[in-house]
Amino acid sequence: MWSPRPIESKLVVDTSVVPQEYVNVKMRDHKKDARMFHRLGLFLMMCCAVMMAIYILKSLAILVTTGPEETPGNKHPHAKDGAALEKRGPKMEHADSCDDPCSFVLVESFPVDMTYEDNTTTGRPLYDAWMDLLSVAKENISIASFYWSLTGADLDVNDSSSSAGEKILKELETLLMKNVSLYVATSQPSLAPKSTDLDVLKSKGAHIRRINFGNLTHGVLHTKFWIVDMKHIYIGSANMDWRSITQVKELGAVMYNCSCLAKDLLKTFNTYWDLGFPNASIPSPWPDSYSTDINQSQPLELKFNGTCSKVYFSASPSRFCPRGRTHDLSAIISTIEDAEQYLYVSVMEYFPTSRFKQPAKYWPVIDDALRRAAFNRHVQIQLLISCWMHTDPSMFAYLKSLHALNDPQANLTVDVKIFIVPVGNHTNIPFCRVNHSKYMITDKGVYIGTSNWSEDYFSSTAGVGLVISQAAPYSQSKNWTIQEQLKSVFQRDWNSKYSISIDELKEQQGCVSRSKKQ
Repeated sequence: MWSPRPIESKLVVDTSVVPQEYVNVKMRDHKKDARMFHRLGLFLMMCCAVMMAIYILKSLAILVTTGPEETPGNKHPHAKDGAALEKRGPKMEHADSCDDPCSFVLVESFPVDMTYEDNTTTGRPLYDAWMDLLSVAKENISIASFYWSLTGADLDVNDSSSSAGEKILKELETLLMKNVSLYVATSQPSLAPKSTDLDVLKSKGAHIRRINFGNLTHGVLHTKFWIVDMKHIYIGSANMDWRSITQVKELGAVMYNCSCLAKDLLKTFNTYWDLGFPNASIPSPWPDSYSTDINQSQPLELKFNGTCSKVYFSASPSRFCPRGRTHDLSAIISTIEDAEQYLYVSVMEYFPTSRFKQPAKYWPVIDDALRRAAFNRHVQIQLLISCWMHTDPSMFAYLKSLHALNDPQANLTVDVKIFIVPVGNHTNIPFCRVNHSKYMITDKGVYIGTSNWSEDYFSSTAGVGLVISQAAPYSQSKNWTIQEQLKSVFQRDWNSKYSISIDELKEQQGCVSRSKKQ
């Protein structure tokens, strides 16, 4: 990390020596030339003085704005005097070359007792992926998360399936003892008020910031991603919750050796981190250090598993999109609009309305984009929506409205199925047994996100998305492309015993009764 040299309190420049030498040499025979050289010498000395002054001013500016570390947001630009951040965020100077090929691994979790037929496609188990990321961590880990609840005690639940989360927490404690830095940005107030996870980690040296999104945007921090050593990434639907590993169906991605993507995602992490102090306010505009050149218009070109790919991250809400950052909603709409043949969506909730505002607001942005794709371009559309104990039954009317477009004779395909995870004998565990995935796959690209599809998640709630398009979506090699993998996962769920046509569902009671029978 570069740091400016100490600046002397007074700069004295002697401008008399060189010009006087020229005068002594040329005075007798070349008075005219002497005056010219004299002026030239003065001019050169003045230029040197100006350059020195510029250097000094820039050095002072760097000291004032960033301090000794090149970390955006050491002091928030809108903070009051003296309101410096308590802990500095993760550094960015160790990012590796962007020329290294990245590897992409699709990851999933399945609720215990939920089975598929043999030889079906599955992603790498989420628990294994998280433990692997922790095993390779050498310097720092940054985690943006909705809430933390990695132990059964957090919920007063005594269930063996909580052990996976407890092992993750213990491994984080071990890394802190090995001087691996841990930075956590999480939402305040917590969805798990009894959880002591973050207190335990803080006592071991972790840096914790709780961001009050209620005050900032009237929403929550719903993001879920990891950045490890500025080159490895996890992003997906899973919360830092033991239930996400063993009691909820999740989907995400791990990317290894992607320093450029990691550095870009850290800028989004810092938009949370740098507002984690009392009375914070969202800057407008954000300082340039948060800006990005990687977006929908200019995606990063790299190789994922040997296949040429174009990649970018999106974010929401718009007030958390510094210059250059694509809004999450724009990423979803553009992915829909790029589809030419098929478009498959798996999301927990789908509402063409707001969900948490009073009065509710009609919001057909995504709904209209899907209808245009089906009607104008005859794209085959399949929606796989979740249903569980806490589903709002008003959602089904909107889904049936979309499904009503389905007309094979007019070459219109809009099919809707409901995915139900069986509860079985796990009724003692609250808020589980649901397909929590949030992704989309088309013939042109994939989108993996952290948000449900309703207005609030894009206007007031913080989330992120990963958008990938590949020049050769169908690989001729032994390695499946990302699109092939995700399409296979979707079709596995679509054709499984856990999915039923929306025509077969009798509102929410149908979810409850079926989940108990399976």
